[in-house]
Amino acid sequence: MKRKAIVLIFVVIITLLAGCAPTAEAPPTETPKTETPTTEKPADAVTTASIVNNEAAFKKAISSSGTWIICTLNDLTVKDELVLEGEFHDKNDAAKDLKRKIALYAQDADRNVTARYTLTAPKLTVKSPNARIQGGTFKGDVYVSAKNFELVDATVDGNVYFTTDDAKSTFKVDEKSKVTGKQELKK
Repeated sequence: MKRKAIVLIFVVIITLLAGCAPTAEAPPTETPKTETPTTEKPADAVTTASIVNNEAAFKKAISSSGTWIICTLNDLTVKDELVLEGEFHDKNDAAKDLKRKIALYAQDADRNVTARYTLTAPKLTVKSPNARIQGGTFKGDVYVSAKNFELVDATVDGNVYFTTDDAKSTFKVDEKSKVTGKQELKK
C-alpha cells in the first residue's frame, strides 16, 4: 500500500509538470489530494490537482473542498448547474496569490497544447476569486460573482453575465479568447 501511494504521488507530480497532459498509462478518474505517509519525510512542496474525466469527479473538484486547478482529460457534459467556489492559492502555496483554474486542454512537456476539450453545462457560476477557464470551450452561460475572472485561450459558447460591477470591471479576455453571446451586468 505504501509503494502504491508513492507511485501515485510520483504520477501526480509528473503529470503536473507536464501541465495536466495524460500519461501513456490509463489515467485515473480523479487524482485525489495526496498526503505524505507519516513514517516518511514530507516533501518540501506538493502541488495537487484534480485530473478528471467524468461528471462526478469534476463537480467535486470545483467545489469549495476541491483543488486550485481542475484538468479535464476529455469532453464533459454535465446536466446540472455548476458552481466554482472556494478560495485557493496558486499551486496550493499560501504565500502565493489566490487563483483557480479550469484547464480544458492537454499539453506536452514543452507546454504545447496537444488537445482541447469542451465542457458543456447549462450554467457555470464563478464564485472563486482570480479564476480562469483556459485552453478549451465552455458551452453554456457563465455567471461571474468574483473579481478577476479571465478567459485564456478559451471560448465561452454562450453568455457571460456579471452579478456585480466589480466582477464586470475586472473581467479579462486575452486575444485568443472569445465569448459568442452577450457580456452584461445582470444583478
